[in-house]
Amino acid sequence: MKYYLGVDAGGSKTYAMIANEQGKVIGAGRGGNGNHQKNRREAEDSLQQAVSEALKSSGLTKDQLEYSWFGLAGADREPDFQILRPIIGRLELPRSEISCDTWNALRSGTEKSYGIVLICGSGVNCAGKNSSGATYQCGGFGYRFGDFGGGYDLSVEVFRSVLRADEGREYSTVLSERLIDLLGYSSVSELREDYLDHSRDLPPRIAELLFQAADEGDRVAAGLLLRQGDELGLAAAATIRNLGMDNDTFDIVLAGSLLTKGDRSGIIRRAIEQRVKHAAPNGTLSILTREPVVGSVILAMESSGMRVSQEVIHHLSLGKEGLFS
Repeated sequence: MKYYLGVDAGGSKTYAMIANEQGKVIGAGRGGNGNHQKNRREAEDSLQQAVSEALKSSGLTKDQLEYSWFGLAGADREPDFQILRPIIGRLELPRSEISCDTWNALRSGTEKSYGIVLICGSGVNCAGKNSSGATYQCGGFGYRFGDFGGGYDLSVEVFRSVLRADEGREYSTVLSERLIDLLGYSSVSELREDYLDHSRDLPPRIAELLFQAADEGDRVAAGLLLRQGDELGLAAAATIRNLGMDNDTFDIVLAGSLLTKGDRSGIIRRAIEQRVKHAAPNGTLSILTREPVVGSVILAMESSGMRVSQEVIHHLSLGKEGLFS
């Protein structure tokens, strides 16, 4: 029997999962921040912890692992890989591969080995692979480098909109009252003065205020979510063009908490779809329902030369239930 390790590491949590070649999950582990760009030592500790827990619960040794795949937030460029290779090397696994976490999210969300993935969580990212295996990443480096949105950017946009509304530069918005309640102030003026005096950071959870406000018809909130969707759609369309996927049939996997949990009424999703349908009429939006770590295990299997059947994927999806709750 052959065994495979998959790891999915983001800025807040790290998941590791071990399964056999039939897709039966036999071990799992978790850690905290796994993004070296936030804290290198913390990321290494999280990876060590998650992998150690998965091995312990599986009853396996490292030498029994056929292949391991690490989908890591922040694994974007060669300078990142120069940091990450030694970190993964210190795990002393027989054979392993490192990629950006976009690829395991994509593989977890589609039955095909190719497609487009859009991630909108604390930040945003877009990547794609065509049927020939060519890949392209569009964005993922923040506002200064062309991105818009995710929890960090949207929290700033909510903050700005509330201050602008208080000054008469923006429409009145229910976000004003909800923001000061969330942050513990009695008025927008008190909020403004305190942030001017202390340069406080804005928590990404502020972005969650947008969804209920938009559902209630708040034009400021709806406008921000529509812009978020349009920007993600533009990234997807650019990726489709660069990979020559205009006439292909494929999935556009929507991942990240703002897309999978926040966008319940579909405001962002509809804006994405409008852009995507112009670029690739046969592309289909699909919300990620599996944990991305499932995609990491699939990629580990495929990297070892195994042909992964739908039955194996089904077993992996069922097997992870309850492991990370």
